[in-house]
Amino acid sequence: MPRTSPAVALDAMLSGNKRFVAGTPEHPNQDAARRAQLEPGQEPFAVILGCSDSRLAAEIIFDQGLGDLFVVRTAGHVLGAEVLGSVEYATSVLGCRLVVVLGHDSCGAVAAARAAVENGLPAAGFVRDVVERVTPSVLAARAAGLTEDGDIVDEHIRHTVQLLMDRSRVLADQVQTGEVAVVGLSYQLAEGSARLVTSHGVEDAR
Repeated sequence: MPRTSPAVALDAMLSGNKRFVAGTPEHPNQDAARRAQLEPGQEPFAVILGCSDSRLAAEIIFDQGLGDLFVVRTAGHVLGAEVLGSVEYATSVLGCRLVVVLGHDSCGAVAAARAAVENGLPAAGFVRDVVERVTPSVLAARAAGLTEDGDIVDEHIRHTVQLLMDRSRVLADQVQTGEVAVVGLSYQLAEGSARLVTSHGVEDAR
């Protein structure tokens, strides 16, 4: 679905997720013909910044195939220069029209950050860096009086989306001109459903 609109790209993502939830996936673009078609180059329609959790395989839960999604994954979907550069490459060079921040319930990174804030339990090694990048979301949720795990996950998704917009002038300009939209989705592990949490550049589809 190259060079589509942000709204159509979001609809394709949500429609694919509905097929996955219903147990009727189409498994598109996963055959030898598609593999050969993509050999000269790629034109994914969306870039996913998702948590690295093994239960969050984007092409599966959104029922997409080879060449459809440009996927960037870090624990807790935390941002660094490499992530920002990857997202900007996807929108500016590859032509992705939609940026999706994909979080989920029972997120280990969010739980670790919450434990660090509430109980003073620091993480070891480089895991501490991940926890420290999630901590501002936990603190913001506490300041807003949010205590439920799901609400804190949603706050972290919103925070990551806002960080993308604040730190990437390239992305902010693309959203401003309507070329790209940025949305945050929360994935529910048991149901398999993805729920819209926040959006910039497309109509609120909740």
